[in-house]
Amino acid sequence: IMVVAVYPGSFDPITKGHLDIVQRASLLFDTVWMAVANNSAKQSVLSMPERLELVKQSVTGLKNVFVAAFDGLTVQFAEQKQASVLIRGLRALSDFEKECAMAQMNKKLAPQVETVFLMASGEHQFLS
Repeated sequence: IMVVAVYPGSFDPITKGHLDIVQRASLLFDTVWMAVANNSAKQSVLSMPERLELVKQSVTGLKNVFVAAFDGLTVQFAEQKQASVLIRGLRALSDFEKECAMAQMNKKLAPQVETVFLMASGEHQFLS
């Protein structure tokens, strides 16, 4: 069974912490989609084309990692890509409460999609 995962985020800009998570996820899953969110409610530092290009350049060495932009709900993007896993990075305990609530809502919207939390490596835990 091929396991496809989605790692969503604004990646505005992509950080070493994001790269740590996606590199580790690429070892766990057959395919990982980095889903670059277009959040109109959030003022972005970089434009969508800039973010896409930076993310693509950052993951060129990871052969099973792909990059795409998306609008709307993350679970809809996951369903389009036939993904069964959402990847979420956690830096500290304070991230968990928000992420847990989001995971529960995603589970209600798409029961076939599991959320997997990856803890940031020590050197990236306090990056924001």
